[in-house]
Amino acid sequence: MNPSTLIQSQNNYSGKSVILRLEFNSESIKFGQVASLISERGGDIVAIDIISGSKTVSVRDLTVNVSDSSDISRITDAIANMKDVKLVHVSDRTFLLHLGGKISIVPKTPIQNRDDLSRVYTPDVARVCLAIKDDPQKSHALTIKRNTVAVISDGSAVLGLGNIGPEPAMPVMEGKAMLFKQFADVDSFPICLDTQDTEEIIRTIKHIAPAFGGINLEDISSPRCFEIESRLRQELDIPVFHDDQHGTAVVLYAGLLNAVKLVGKQVKDLKVVVCGIGAAGIACSKILMAAGVGKIVGVDIEGILNADEEYANPMKQWYAANTNPDREKGGLRDAVRGADVFIGLSKGGLLKREDILTMAKDPIVFAMANPTPEIEPDLIEDIAAVVATGRSDYPNQINNVLCFPGMFRGALDCRASDINEEMKLAAAEAIASIIKDDELNKHYIIPSVFNQEIVRTVRQEVIAAAIRTGVARRVPREFKA
Repeated sequence: MNPSTLIQSQNNYSGKSVILRLEFNSESIKFGQVASLISERGGDIVAIDIISGSKTVSVRDLTVNVSDSSDISRITDAIANMKDVKLVHVSDRTFLLHLGGKISIVPKTPIQNRDDLSRVYTPDVARVCLAIKDDPQKSHALTIKRNTVAVISDGSAVLGLGNIGPEPAMPVMEGKAMLFKQFADVDSFPICLDTQDTEEIIRTIKHIAPAFGGINLEDISSPRCFEIESRLRQELDIPVFHDDQHGTAVVLYAGLLNAVKLVGKQVKDLKVVVCGIGAAGIACSKILMAAGVGKIVGVDIEGILNADEEYANPMKQWYAANTNPDREKGGLRDAVRGADVFIGLSKGGLLKREDILTMAKDPIVFAMANPTPEIEPDLIEDIAAVVATGRSDYPNQINNVLCFPGMFRGALDCRASDINEEMKLAAAEAIASIIKDDELNKHYIIPSVFNQEIVRTVRQEVIAAAIRTGVARRVPREFKA
């Protein structure tokens, strides 16, 4: 195999450390020759593990630290040109973590004898089956449905990677399942569908829905994601939540609540510019509308969206009809002039410092394009009242992990039939409330994803909203009078 092929998807090495598995003829090649070659090309061998060996062949794993990812290509290309040396495999700590997948299914009770076997399987399990047949609602109590979410994607819009298909999308969905369990003790299973046909996706999810208490849609491209979620919400009796839309919207609104509090403005008086009218942009705009934002102006590749124009995308047509009350026209720089808030969900480098200077007093900038924000926070540190991004290496990261674990924990615990706008607003307000007034500052409007109060607080407020709006089919004990 060409060594470049081995590493073509490993350009960003975690910790700049890789493991090279080499097979070489120990009679014709001395290990010192291999070590010298690696050292000359920037590698530092920090560990050697002998995997197998014979009188003539040795297989070893070499853990090599490098200062730059490009050193790996130089090392592997040089090894490929050595006679009697074979580069078997290249991996790093991230790849090793993914070996065999990142999640597993573990029984809640051991099967130690025939009596245990009969109760979990045949024949006693028949009694439980018949109980559910007589009352299907008992499946919530007597099966994994009670605490299990399906994380479903077609791999058509994986963050930063695009339309990579179902198999390559699986590691992302597995990671989502890990986050559900780690943060909210929600069991979930990743399912990547080998179709991008809207009707087939809807039909498939409906067929598998009886096993799950909720559906988390993930990385499905726009505009198909809108119809898929809308139809499933109508046709299923369990919560359906497209996290790319609503998780982003909830966390964004949570951050905006604290940012507005910091600058002393009112949500209803804001002019908000949303750049990038895709799934997340539309969802963010909808939650802001529901919260009472006075003026929203959307900007996409066509420029400012307004109701005087016609758009091929029906969601953009809807957006134009329901935003931009003053019928503004022009491009992004025209839109941000006089705006209180900029929300970027598009691509990097669209704005300049001069554009932010044209915004209203104490501008709030949420530049959330990844990996490059619409404007680098360092460029506007002195003129923006608050800056948030989608990146973890800047303050105020807008991260969906703040939302979906607590959202589904609450929805499952009250057996909600839907996740409605009131529940989303409640989740946003819960996240914002984690930061107390005496803690709030321009670099701290959003709590850390590792704050242990988040899931508990979001769960509580989501359940309360579900009960108020009539979608809760079970009232947890602590909510009963």
